[in-house]
Amino acid sequence: MEPRRSLGWPILLGIVLIGSILALGVGWVLVSIAAALGSGNAAFYWTVLGVGVALLVLVLAGVIVYLLLAVKAIALSQRQSNFIDSVTHELKSPIASLKLYLQTLTRRSVSPEQQAAFHRFMLDDVERLDTLIDHLLDAAKTLQRRPSGAVEEVPVVPLLAHAADLVAKRHGVEASCISIDDGGNPGRTIRGRPSDLDIVFRNLLDNAVKYSLPKPVVEVTVLSMPQGVVAVRVADNGPGIPQPLRARIFRRFVRLGSELERSVPGTGLGLSLVKSIVKQLRGRVLVYGRGSQAGTVFEVQLPGGGEVAR
Repeated sequence: MEPRRSLGWPILLGIVLIGSILALGVGWVLVSIAAALGSGNAAFYWTVLGVGVALLVLVLAGVIVYLLLAVKAIALSQRQSNFIDSVTHELKSPIASLKLYLQTLTRRSVSPEQQAAFHRFMLDDVERLDTLIDHLLDAAKTLQRRPSGAVEEVPVVPLLAHAADLVAKRHGVEASCISIDDGGNPGRTIRGRPSDLDIVFRNLLDNAVKYSLPKPVVEVTVLSMPQGVVAVRVADNGPGIPQPLRARIFRRFVRLGSELERSVPGTGLGLSLVKSIVKQLRGRVLVYGRGSQAGTVFEVQLPGGGEVAR
């Protein structure tokens, strides 16, 4: 594996270049002023000084831009490397498991009960691979397309219930571990594309459950806000996200920690998908802690529609 590039060398190089240019510029300005005051051709020296200062400013601006671009490029390279690590792990683990079960079934005689268990495990591995491929396809379609105005008024509670059922089945947990509070208004709707909204809430619920295992407690609350906005809060009982790192988690390919040491599967695309879709739908997504309680709260705010008749 190619070693990670460090952010230290472009930062150090940029600082050295900026410092050198400033030192050179200050010294040159002082020499030019001294020469101008001691010479009768002051106009010439002041002209040279003005041109030199302009060129110096341009060079300094160029160095600063280079530094920013270098840091941005290396940070993107690190995120892409994390993404490759995570996808490789997500592909290798179920394939290795499938290979082991198939070799066992081929080379040994196993009881019907063991065969049934092996088939169940293999189906789980295939489901994991299918979920990964769907996730990558969602990212390819969503992050590269232009915003579209084709939106519908989608009932929130049935959408959340469907997403919660899929997530609970995927992780093999009781459906009751995800509770949905409709705020006394089960007919509330939000404006958006149903497929996009499904991606948003499946990703949020999936993260909430998998980072809270083995005993997840996920609370989903639907709230009405001023100016017709509907907010959906997803609170979990996981380890939480430190305040300084909360802004980073919505970047593409970002996962906190080392890919080679983590036990929670993922690709680093889920939350970037959530933010991209919510932004396209003219909403916003927030993340904050639960105060004295362990866990994290994600809040999606989207334009609301009319109410569905009950």
